[in-house]
Amino acid sequence: MTWQTWAVLSAIFAALTAILAKVGVQNINSDFATFIRTIVVLLALSVILIATGQYQRLTTVSPRNYLFLTLSGLATGASWLCYFRALKLGNASLVAPIDKLSVVLVAILGVAFLHEKLLLRNWLGIVLIAAGAMLVGWKP
Repeated sequence: MTWQTWAVLSAIFAALTAILAKVGVQNINSDFATFIRTIVVLLALSVILIATGQYQRLTTVSPRNYLFLTLSGLATGASWLCYFRALKLGNASLVAPIDKLSVVLVAILGVAFLHEKLLLRNWLGIVLIAAGAMLVGWKP
């Protein structure tokens, strides 16, 4: 499958995540809900890695990879905690679009720190994504 297919699947599962999490976070603490979700993700990935033979020895990972994966994990954890708290307090249909402003931030950070190149039409898309997220997430 292409990266585009995987990206579309990611969007579908992210949408399901918002809806399922909104229901799942009802009547419990949002941080505890994040904890439960994290355990499920860890167990599911463990099964997938073992079943597909993709598990690697931990010694095959470089210190640089460990550093950036650790930082990424911390950022993911912070994102999940904030996301679940937002879902607890607000409507999923309003929270998710604001969360997707991450697309805009990734583009800006990718250019600034990873030296990725974007064309004028890419920047136009980023502006439209930002505007769209703000309009969809604007509480009536």
